[in-house]
Amino acid sequence: MTDLYAKLQNGSDVRGTAIPTDTEAVTITEEMVVHIAYAFVRFIEEKAGKEAEAVRIGVGYDSRLTSESFAQACLRGIELGGARAVLCGLVSTPSMFMSTKFGETDFDGAMMVTASHLPFNRNGLKFFSREAGVEKSDIREILETAARVKLPNTWEVENCEKADLIGCYTRHIVSLIKKEVHATDYDKPLQGLHIVVDAGNGACGFFASRILVPLGADVSGSQYLQPDGHFPNHIPNPEDKEAIASLQACVLTNRADMGIIFDCDGDRSAVVFADGREVNRNRLIALMAAILSEKYVASTVVTDSVTSDGLTRFLEEQLGMHHHRFKRGYKNVINEAIRLNEEGQETCLAIETSGHGALKENYFSDDGAYMATLILCALAKKRREGKDLSDLIRDLQEPAESVEHRLSIRAEDFRAYGRQILKELAEFVERTEGFVLAMPNHEGVRVNFQCDGIKGWCLLRLSLHDPILPLNIETEQEGGTDYIYRRLKEFLGAYQELELP
Repeated sequence: MTDLYAKLQNGSDVRGTAIPTDTEAVTITEEMVVHIAYAFVRFIEEKAGKEAEAVRIGVGYDSRLTSESFAQACLRGIELGGARAVLCGLVSTPSMFMSTKFGETDFDGAMMVTASHLPFNRNGLKFFSREAGVEKSDIREILETAARVKLPNTWEVENCEKADLIGCYTRHIVSLIKKEVHATDYDKPLQGLHIVVDAGNGACGFFASRILVPLGADVSGSQYLQPDGHFPNHIPNPEDKEAIASLQACVLTNRADMGIIFDCDGDRSAVVFADGREVNRNRLIALMAAILSEKYVASTVVTDSVTSDGLTRFLEEQLGMHHHRFKRGYKNVINEAIRLNEEGQETCLAIETSGHGALKENYFSDDGAYMATLILCALAKKRREGKDLSDLIRDLQEPAESVEHRLSIRAEDFRAYGRQILKELAEFVERTEGFVLAMPNHEGVRVNFQCDGIKGWCLLRLSLHDPILPLNIETEQEGGTDYIYRRLKEFLGAYQELELP
């Protein structure tokens, strides 16, 4: 039983298969969720320093087919643990974190039923204390407790308290917009702007109807706002090419001023400019940093390891900020930003190329709606000045080519095999013309390359969870990524347990 629970851990989240398919068996059930919620009560009880009966824990869920039933299982587990459970309904993940901050809710802890952008048959849980999202080690402890505990097989939730969390959250975002654009309570600061929203049939359709419309924006043409756990239109993922292409077409067809896309549970977002240009990955990081640079002069921006050299030059040479490139994994990036601030290095933004972005001013919560709000405010300000928002990242130098190869490791102990390859790659680079190890480097082996008229970089790292070595390559010349890959094959081809594309 312990093994079944342990396998649900996905970094600082819990995820599993909730609906069987021809190729996947169920790995997470309502009964297991009851046990996990009970264990979370024990965790929060200790964290908050309170007796269980004084603990209040909120529960929310996204639009997945199993989310409502899993939320009921959470409520059962919380009540079995002796704490007070509060149902928040269909909400976003960031709003669940804020439920521990809002005076109207003031929860000691919160649980969100979601599997982010994963396929319709998956589901999982995210957890929050008053301080932040729980850590990887906390998840391990919660799952170990869940596996040990014995609970009744049936349990009905009686007269569960309910909270209008989306009401609290939308008021919070609306007040932020009014503050940022210096509007009064009676102004409609987004009047005259045409914004289309793509919620991917996830939990964030409220952003159009309950935030943009009351502030005066035209949201006609917005798409996939209705929750639908089958995700019939596209994967709810701002990184997905089909999803971005759908929003680009929507923006251009409706002649909108901007498009906003969210993932299923709202902790990630991306935008599309009026001309159809997508703003995600390096562009999104650059845009957020440019918006923040006036308020946080010479501050640090922490990113994951696969950001481009052009972004570094933009942040440091154009904005006067400092770029701290760290490890993949949104919790890694956020925790590094928190650490730097604690050491006295002002750090305003922690953001991954995946779209997870967290601001110091917002408790370092990765919140797609908060980021979209700041971008909207910048758009409104630029429009009043007769300027274009895209001017903020006009000087961002983008690579001519960018690719990612995913190299599969067939060895049984894939982590040891992968670490050995990385160690020996560093040695290969040291003795090979054109390659220079990038320093400092916090993850994998990052290499700067300049030879035969080709300039660029590559990064080989071990995946956080899978038997994969992702290889990212970017160059300033067309044809350069193939050239660098061919050079690397001289080294990689010697590994019999490594599957090359």
